[in-house]
Amino acid sequence: MPHFDRRAFLGTMALAGTFPVAAHAAQDVQLADISKEADSACLYHCDYGDPERFAQTLNNISNHYAAYGADPFAIQLVLVVHAGGVKFFLDSLSGTMWAKETLDPQLTEKANSLAKNGLKVYLCSLTFERNNLDKERARKAPYISFVPSGVATVGALQSKGFAYLKVG
Repeated sequence: MPHFDRRAFLGTMALAGTFPVAAHAAQDVQLADISKEADSACLYHCDYGDPERFAQTLNNISNHYAAYGADPFAIQLVLVVHAGGVKFFLDSLSGTMWAKETLDPQLTEKANSLAKNGLKVYLCSLTFERNNLDKERARKAPYISFVPSGVATVGALQSKGFAYLKVG
């Protein structure tokens, strides 16, 4: 997979005054293809299904961006999601182990809003496989991708210079 130049992409979108909004299936990303592209880079780790804790994670990400003036060139934030956290990025909870739950749609709206600042979400392929979830069930958004393993991604990004944060 060719290297994706985040700075060039965001710069082009900023100059054009637009950001991609077209829905598309989440792509597979290899760990080698994720690189640190800002002086300040941080990964947020979500392996939990508690909606209040997830809302706080999104709030912390928002505050993190605010501290940098929401400048996508000054800070790079990613959210690595596995285990129970994947439910926040499904198109629907029906037919899953979380079918009896109802999630606040504002969580999706908040994540979509944060993506406009450059937030990338990496979903764990192993979680989908082990829970018999079709990857097509992931929300269709350009900022959502699949990685081979959530925990491996956490470790790999730390070794590439990403700071680690987890709410809770």
